[in-house]
Amino acid sequence: MNRTPSARPISAGVIGVGSMGENHARVYGELRSVDLACVSDDDDEVAQRVAREYDTDAVAFDTVLERCDVVTVAVPTSVHYDVVSKCLDAGVHVLVEKPIAETVEEGRALAEQAADAGLVLQVGHIERFNPAVQTVTELIDDLEVISLEAERLGPPLERTSLGNVVSDLMVHDIDIVRAILGGQPDAMTAMGTDDGQYTTATLQYDDVVASLTASRVTQKKVRRLTVTARECLLEVDYLQQSVLIHRNSYPEYVVDDGKRRYRHESVIERPRVDNGEPLRHELEAFLEAVRTDSEPVVTAEDGIAALETVQTISALVDEETPKREVQAR
Repeated sequence: MNRTPSARPISAGVIGVGSMGENHARVYGELRSVDLACVSDDDDEVAQRVAREYDTDAVAFDTVLERCDVVTVAVPTSVHYDVVSKCLDAGVHVLVEKPIAETVEEGRALAEQAADAGLVLQVGHIERFNPAVQTVTELIDDLEVISLEAERLGPPLERTSLGNVVSDLMVHDIDIVRAILGGQPDAMTAMGTDDGQYTTATLQYDDVVASLTASRVTQKKVRRLTVTARECLLEVDYLQQSVLIHRNSYPEYVVDDGKRRYRHESVIERPRVDNGEPLRHELEAFLEAVRTDSEPVVTAEDGIAALETVQTISALVDEETPKREVQAR
């Protein structure tokens, strides 16, 4: 049964309160017209600590489904399907952290289940809600895009329970490129080094090419997107939430004190970016879709498409298929 609330506050819960799930609990607790009803985790000690921190209850999974209108599911990917499916069975709207499921088939089954139940199923591709990305998305409609280049680099992490670098990091840029260009790529190539911890991929969309790099072995944290268009060059810094537009770039030779020298100049614009926490924007959009019974910004179909591309790129960098090109679906 669909328990979409009307005038009363939305009752929210978080299933899985590791580092990401705890942040969801924090933001739910900060939002107006939302009651953080409870949290749940297989590790009861962790659940109790988070519950104390955000003034709510630590409860069993079944109790979350009884108390809540909406939930965030931030459990390991291997159990996404089972947990999300049970939430949907209970009539609860779901925001599931990326990826939507472990396999494309599971993702499609969840999408069908949510549609049949009339429930919102949003996938947590958080960079869609980065204010800098939202600014660029508005600008790009008026541009003739030639190429995109994304870099998502960083040093090794202490955490050991990480997916491969494509599913854990590059997936964000796969989703952003798809949101900008629309549809799935026509073809892909990819390769990796250092056991796949540094991976590059090239995605072909008609006459536009997207180059993606993800790394866990780079000793500097970089989150950057560059869009080359005929009219200008856009530079996006995800971390700084900033956008630069380079226009009218031209080279020239000038005479200075009798000496001839070369210079290259361009006009740089800095459009206004309404900075804010992407997670807050993401949860606000999710709750708005629930309140208005509308399609979420990041749909289950978006999550499935990103997962399909992740799996293709992962296969390309696997030891059994090095440097091999495959045609995308």
